[in-house]
Amino acid sequence: MLHPKTKRIAKQILPFPIIWVLFAFAYLLVEAGIMGDLNIYPATQNQYDFKGNLAVTIFGCLFFGVIQGALEVLWLRKRFENKALWVKVLLKSFFYAGFIFLFLIVLSTANSLVNSNDGDWNEAIQSSVRFLNKFAFWSVMFYIAFTIVIALFFSEISQYLGDGVFYNFISGKYHRPQKETRIFMFLDMKSSTTIAEQIGHEKYFDLLSAYYGDMTSAILQTSGEIYQYVGDEIVVSWPEKTGLFRNNCIECFYLITRAFQKKADLYQRQFGLRPNFKAGCHIGQVTTGEIGIIKKDIIYTGDVLNTAARIQAECNTYNAQLLLSELLLSKLTLEDDIQFAKIGDLFLRGKKESVLLYSLTFNR
Repeated sequence: MLHPKTKRIAKQILPFPIIWVLFAFAYLLVEAGIMGDLNIYPATQNQYDFKGNLAVTIFGCLFFGVIQGALEVLWLRKRFENKALWVKVLLKSFFYAGFIFLFLIVLSTANSLVNSNDGDWNEAIQSSVRFLNKFAFWSVMFYIAFTIVIALFFSEISQYLGDGVFYNFISGKYHRPQKETRIFMFLDMKSSTTIAEQIGHEKYFDLLSAYYGDMTSAILQTSGEIYQYVGDEIVVSWPEKTGLFRNNCIECFYLITRAFQKKADLYQRQFGLRPNFKAGCHIGQVTTGEIGIIKKDIIYTGDVLNTAARIQAECNTYNAQLLLSELLLSKLTLEDDIQFAKIGDLFLRGKKESVLLYSLTFNR
C-alpha cells in the first residue's frame, strides 16, 4: 500500500494533467472545426492531421501536466505559501511562461515529425521555427497560459478548503445527507488562555500557527482529516475503517506527541514555553452533508461529536493527556507497547447510560 503522504501528493498532482488534457481536447476540437478539409495550416504551411495531433497533444499534455503538478506540489507551493492568492497565481504564471514556451516548441516539433511522411528532423525544426514566427504561436501560448492559471487556481482553492472537502463538493458526495460511522479526536492546547495573556495575542497567533503546523505530518501519516480549527482546538476525523486500521486514530496522537517532544527546545527559545495538549476520542454514527446558502460547508451532526468534546474536557479532571471511550477502545487492536486504565464514568445530560472512560499511554 502507498503511504498516506504519497497518496495525498499523488492526489494533489493528478488534477494538473487532467485539466491539461481537457483543455487540449477542447482546443483540438475547435481547431478541427476551423480547419475543415484542409490538411495544411494556412498561417505556417505546416502539415495538419487531426489524429496525429490528437495522439501527440494528449501524450504531451499528460507528461507536462504531471511535470507542472510535481513542480507545484513539491517545490513552488512552499516558496509562495505566505503570499496572497492573486500574488501566487500571478508570480507562478510568470514562472511558467518559460515552461509554456518549451512545451510548445517540443510539441510543435513532435507534431511535425508525426505528420511528415519521411520523419525529417530538419524539416520538423524548420516548421517549428515558422510556427514560432507567426501569431498562431502566441495565440496558442495564451491559451495554454489560461489553462495553467485555471490549474493553479484549482490547486490553490483545493488547498484552502482541504482536498477532501473540495473533492466532495465537486463529486456531490454529500449533496444529500448520508449516515456514516466516524472516529473523532478533539485535541486542545492546555492553559491556552493563560499562555495568550503571557505572550500577547500576536505572538500567540504565531504559536498556534507553529502548533498546528507541527501536527500536520502526524495527521497525514495516519490518514486523518482535519474537520475544524476552533481557536486552540483542532478536530481530526477518520472514517471507521481508516481510523481503526493500524490504530491510526491513537497512533496520530502518539506521533503528535513525538513531534512536540523533538521541538520542545525550539518552542522554549521562540515562545518561552513548551506547549502541552490533551485529547479525547470517541466513535459513533454521524449524519454528513452540505449546509449553508451564502457559505457552504460539509458538516457532521451527531451525539459522537458532543461526547468526544466532553471526553476531551475530562482530561483536566483526571490529569490525563489522552482519554477515549470504552466503545472505541473495544474496536482497537491493543499491542504490548500500549497500556490503558479504566478512569471513570462520564455522565451526559439527557442520556441514561454513562460513557466509560479509559486513559491510554504508550511505552515506546
